[in-house]
Amino acid sequence: MGTYISKADTSVALLYLSVTAFFGGTVFYKARKKKMEKANTFVCGLLLLSLEILCFAMLRSYAGLLLFSGACLISYICLPVRSMLPVDNKAVLITGSDSGIGHALAKHLDNLGFVVFAGVLNKEGPGAEALKRSCSQRLSVLQLDITNPTQIREAYLAVHPLSWLQCGLWGIVNNAGVLGFLADGELLPMSIYRQCMDVNFFGAVEVSKTFLPLLRKSQGRLVNMSSMAGGVPMPRLAAYSASKAALSMFSGVMRQELSKWGIKVAVVHPSGFRTCRYLTFQLQEKHLMENLMPDVKTDYGEDYILALKNFLLHMPSFCGSDLSPLLDDVLDALLAKSPHGLYTPGKNAYLALCIFCYFPLWFYDFFIGKSLCVKILPRALRTKVQPSPGPDDILPRAGRLV
Repeated sequence: MGTYISKADTSVALLYLSVTAFFGGTVFYKARKKKMEKANTFVCGLLLLSLEILCFAMLRSYAGLLLFSGACLISYICLPVRSMLPVDNKAVLITGSDSGIGHALAKHLDNLGFVVFAGVLNKEGPGAEALKRSCSQRLSVLQLDITNPTQIREAYLAVHPLSWLQCGLWGIVNNAGVLGFLADGELLPMSIYRQCMDVNFFGAVEVSKTFLPLLRKSQGRLVNMSSMAGGVPMPRLAAYSASKAALSMFSGVMRQELSKWGIKVAVVHPSGFRTCRYLTFQLQEKHLMENLMPDVKTDYGEDYILALKNFLLHMPSFCGSDLSPLLDDVLDALLAKSPHGLYTPGKNAYLALCIFCYFPLWFYDFFIGKSLCVKILPRALRTKVQPSPGPDDILPRAGRLV
């Protein structure tokens, strides 16, 4: 005789699933906010899953459901939060502190009690002066062009004599970076590819190699600021994405190699945040136009290239203005006893990575195309009936033949 499942059993089973989904979603959200240790969360989840099966199998009633719900509640309350190290005047070097993320991060860590060495491209510039005015005496501004080996060495000599600090140099945050002009990879001149690699990759590598002897002594942290575009392919960011992907891979290898020295390495893949980068690199348009091959210029058309400039100008409207998720992640990477190897702060950064990793590529291409494609097509792909593009033809929707 087959096993008979009553309607009551079905109702109880659905309630079990509802409790499990609610509890799992709540714990996942809390873990994503870095308030729980992932290892403890995983072990707790396995134990509760076993208890759920046991309760349903032996107590197919609301009594078992109440027992399981109570166990979930107690587990949620008792799960240990993430352990953080004290600040204790820990010293951190931040590159690219003139403006944007680096500037905000230098102020944030100074307010928390860190000893901050803020590397800037121009020590006499407005960004450096703002840091001097608004921050404490613990913050020092260093002239640091990360593409200049001499300035990197001088910064090392300025940071090295830290005998007055208990732990020496605790952290390096490689934040300095350039975006370049947003355009199809075929349109970008080689100078932009080289500039992105020099700043975003080679500069970060040289800073890391120079200061790592100090991190070995403190068993500190190396934090590299990559990008969502360094983990997933995105249109019109070929030079930037390639350089950030190189930095992400470098970070992964260094995480493995430096673990034996007690150094923790983390890479941050933020989504778009509203910084001055999106406004300062539009001047490269003229350089791009002057370096195009005649046939490439003809096939794409000047109106298509000018529309890319408008796309760049509209980028800030699609970016978040609240930097706190990013600042919180960097702080976690610096102070958590068990920091994550990868952080994805910002809107859709984690979602895009999941879609790229776990879905077919055609689906990811469709997803990112709907998000970032411009309306206008290159001249050679347009039909004669398509009207000339206007200044507003840069909305984020898929292009199509008309």
